[in-house]
Amino acid sequence: MTVWALGINHETAPLDVRGRFAVSTDLLEPTVRDLRAAIDGIAETTLLSTCNRTEIYTSGDNETLQRALAWLAQTGGVSAESLANHVYTLHDNEAARHAFRVASGLDSMVLGEAQILGQMKDAVRAAEAAGTLGTTLHQLFQRSFAVAKEVRTVTEIGAHSISMTAAAVRLAGQLFEDLNDVNVLFVGAGEMIELAATHFAAKNPKRMVIANRTAARGEALAKQFGAQTMLLADLPEHLGDFDVVVSCTASTLPLIGLGAVERALKRRRHKPMFMVDLAVPRDIEPDVQKLDDVYLYTVDDLADVVKAGKENRQAAVGQAEAIIETGVSGFMQWLSQRDAVPAIQQVQARAQQWREAELAKAKKLLAKNGDPEAALQALAHGLTQKMLHGALSALNSPVETERAAALDAVQRLLLRGGDRDR
Repeated sequence: MTVWALGINHETAPLDVRGRFAVSTDLLEPTVRDLRAAIDGIAETTLLSTCNRTEIYTSGDNETLQRALAWLAQTGGVSAESLANHVYTLHDNEAARHAFRVASGLDSMVLGEAQILGQMKDAVRAAEAAGTLGTTLHQLFQRSFAVAKEVRTVTEIGAHSISMTAAAVRLAGQLFEDLNDVNVLFVGAGEMIELAATHFAAKNPKRMVIANRTAARGEALAKQFGAQTMLLADLPEHLGDFDVVVSCTASTLPLIGLGAVERALKRRRHKPMFMVDLAVPRDIEPDVQKLDDVYLYTVDDLADVVKAGKENRQAAVGQAEAIIETGVSGFMQWLSQRDAVPAIQQVQARAQQWREAELAKAKKLLAKNGDPEAALQALAHGLTQKMLHGALSALNSPVETERAAALDAVQRLLLRGGDRDR
């Protein structure tokens, strides 16, 4: 059995390409179910989708991989040839190593960031709910989580890390002289917006407002930070009230268009606006970037900022890689043992058949003559004959190579084992 990983990430594909393949958390379960149907429902499958990556983990043969690749291309509305320019495919130890590095934050845009671990757990839960996980991928991800925990515990890989949201606050502080004097609008109410609100709230801005499609979630988050709420439908009318706009929703189309921002700037008399689009696909139209009084940053634009301090964590990377390699070795050993499982099950089933057959004979003999010793001797003789028949036949084979192979197997499995038992 082969384990495959294929996907795109921030190193292989630009933001707008990644946006084509992004899947929100609430759609993971039905999407991974569709994926499994696309590969004939044979393989185990898990789908991981974040701002920086969309990855498929599957257990199957090369044909399974090709079907998964075709499904991914179709989902993103691109040709398989076009996708080939951005996709990576890994198998067995390379796939395991990649999964462990992702879980540990070593493959992230922000070295050591912890959010990816929760996103991987969401992907596993969705696969479990869809019935697509299976034993092999269950082992892969449980070992990924264990490795990530050890990396976090033993190394300082997360120390000095700057998150996307912290970077946004830092950049806003460079534009505005005093963040106490700014009005901040958060569009969305998910995990990224909660993180952003946490960082901005620490700077005590004049006003914070949360606009979300679901009122209950928006109100709960607003209460947490002492913020106000606003209907998403009212956003264009009030956009000009805000100096800082941070958006991250699961919308498949931009929520903030060029025209709305132009009108907001006119109302503000071209006072600068700081905008952060953390969504994939984009929440803010790309052309907004061209406006003179707008400072728009996407997740990719924040890359240089979040890499600051990376040098301070390089010493921990070597330690983390060593832990990961140990995890990879353990997983590959387990995977190789899985190949013997069908044979083990067949041997156990055959032994059970022999046991039941000889036990039935012994019971009949006991009922016939009432001699327990004779019944036990017959039971032992019958089982011994059945167990040794194949080996003895091979040892008496007229073909020399078959006799040699049988002799080696008998010495390893029966004779040496017997010596240890005594």
